[in-house]
This record gives sequence, structure tokens and C-alpha cells, in this order.
Amino acid sequence: MGRAYQNRKESMAKTSDAKAKVYSKYGREIYVVAKSGGIDPDGNLALRGLIERAKKDQVPSHVIDKAIDKAKGGGGEDFAPARYEGYGPGNTMAIIDCLTDNPNRTFGDVRMCFTKTGCKIGTQGSVAHMFDHSAIFVFEGDEEAALDALMMADVDVSDIENEDGKISVFTPHGEYFKAKTALLEAFGEIDFDVDEIQFIPQVTTPVTEAADIEMFEKFIDMLNDNDDVQNVYHNAEL
Repeated sequence: MGRAYQNRKESMAKTSDAKAKVYSKYGREIYVVAKSGGIDPDGNLALRGLIERAKKDQVPSHVIDKAIDKAKGGGGEDFAPARYEGYGPGNTMAIIDCLTDNPNRTFGDVRMCFTKTGCKIGTQGSVAHMFDHSAIFVFEGDEEAALDALMMADVDVSDIENEDGKISVFTPHGEYFKAKTALLEAFGEIDFDVDEIQFIPQVTTPVTEAADIEMFEKFIDMLNDNDDVQNVYHNAEL
């Protein structure tokens, strides 16, 4: 069953300023994950996967180390997750995940991204039911061996695909740690192409009108320019 899913890199860092924003967002997320789950990547699989993604996105080691050292100290900012949903340009749907130290400011900033592109922010759950909240693992391996390992670990597998030797495993988001542990125990060290939790649209919406495409790109750019925004998920098919 082919599944479309967005990687976190909605817009690639093309300038030093854009790269700084990417580094800042990774640094904030690493700090929060390390502070809540422990600074040892071997004992904190979420941190381990996050560090691996950061390195693949060419985040410098000193940015990663600084965030972990900051979490080790126990002080610093108190960031909390916030999630917003709504309807984007061209009748699309979007989910925006944030980490914020000021929810009122972040809500106002995200709402402005909707209103300035002629869209409407919704209430909690208004579009989330049209997405699957899934853990996704993509790696080179043997499909049958992967499925056997997951079944033996009693992991609820939503879907598994094999395309040219690349295995894609989808599980409910709550099964992330159990699934990753089972895969690592079965295959040892794995160089994951994708190792994260995402919202995957159940159906996509084609955006074909030039005006809608332009407005949608503006919408995404405005969200990505906000330091509090960590991830943007949508069902647009451009």
C-alpha cells in the first residue's frame, strides 16, 4: 500500500540564516528530549534517533553537545509541546508541532500564518483524524526477518513495505520504542533513512492552481521561519 510521508526537511537550508534556524530547532528538541528522558542516547532511544537525524541534516557536533550539556545542568528554559491544526491554502489540511516557552505568543504567531494566507486555524482534533500518527522506520534489510522480529516483540505493525531492498515499517506512534528496540536487537546497528514519528495523511489534496501553490509555499515558509515551530505536516500534493 504506497504511503506518502513528509520528512522534517520541508524546506532545505539554503542560506547561513536558514541553517542557523535548523540548528536552533534541533538544539531545542535535543535539549527537551534529553532533559525529559535522560542524556544517555543508549538509554534514551528518542534522543538517539534525534541525534542521528541531526547528524544526517549536517547539524554540527558542538550544537548537539551544547544542547545535551544544557539538559545535563537541569536548568535553562522550560519548553512545552504545543500542537495546532487547521486548513491551509487550496483546501489542504495541516498540523503544526511546536516547542514553546510562551504558548500565548506561539498561538498568535501560528494563527497569523493562517490568517495572512487566507486560511483558518482550527480547534484541536479538527483535522488530526484525517492523519495517521505513526512511527516510521526506513532501512536496508530483509522484510521477512523484520516482520518476524516485530511479531516476536508483539509490536502492532500497521504496514510494512519493501521497495528495492528498502524496508519501510509503519507502527502506531505509541509502539515507537518497542519497534525500534526489536529492530535493533534483530539487526544490530541500523543506518535508518527515516526514524521518527510523523503524521501521515490518509488522503492527499492536489494543489494545482498557481495562486494556491504560491500561497501554500508562503504558508509553509512563514511557519518554518518561526523558531517555535518544529514540524509541519500537511496533505498537500503539489
